[in-house]
Amino acid sequence: MIWPYGPFMGLIRCFLGGEAMAAPDLILTAVLGTATAGMGIAAVWVRSLVISVVAYSLASAFLSALFFHLDSPFAGALELTVGAGLIAILFIVALILAGGEEQEAAT
Repeated sequence: MIWPYGPFMGLIRCFLGGEAMAAPDLILTAVLGTATAGMGIAAVWVRSLVISVVAYSLASAFLSALFFHLDSPFAGALELTVGAGLIAILFIVALILAGGEEQEAAT
């Protein structure tokens, strides 16, 4: 019976003083979480729309890797196909149809 134990149950048990997570697992979780947050912030702050879409796609790919690492393969596969694949392609197509990036007016 696996479903009551969600993907973050290991982290919750680690923080509540229960069974501790192994050091390599905790390090990999921290690295993937930091990479996800970093790419998400970069997607918001970058001025180029194409680079922003690429950063969003990488953030989604890192998040799916985190889901796979935390033993949630269905959430990882869904995030990888929908988040990193479908939505990023829709953003790129919308940029192409809208005429690409507009030039900023010199002030």
